[in-house]
Amino acid sequence: MKIKITSKNFDITPAIDDYVSKKISTLGRFLDTRDEVLCEVEIGRTTKHHNTGDIFKAEVNIVGPGNKQVYAMAEEVDLYTAIDVVRDEAERVIVSRKNKYKKLWRRGAQKIKNLIKMVDFRPWKH
Repeated sequence: MKIKITSKNFDITPAIDDYVSKKISTLGRFLDTRDEVLCEVEIGRTTKHHNTGDIFKAEVNIVGPGNKQVYAMAEEVDLYTAIDVVRDEAERVIVSRKNKYKKLWRRGAQKIKNLIKMVDFRPWKH
């Protein structure tokens, strides 16, 4: 998985870069690793005029082959919390999509199995 990190309204420190890379790279175990996947991470400060502190935003856009796309966004008071929340949201989306396709496959296979059971291949029995 190739990770591309961009920032908006502030500079990325090496500590933030390492933290984002470490957190986002763990999403690779939920993805199909046979194909090259691009993960675009955008972190930033939404505004500079809040009285109580800054609001940080983290976005993850994972693009795989065949227009398979996962998008997650989080806004939090702390940058590291926003990164954690967006990582968890992206994991939830990936896992739910994988489970959806598994369930569709199993449901279709079960229907075919039921059709085969209903067909009687012994014509002499009637």
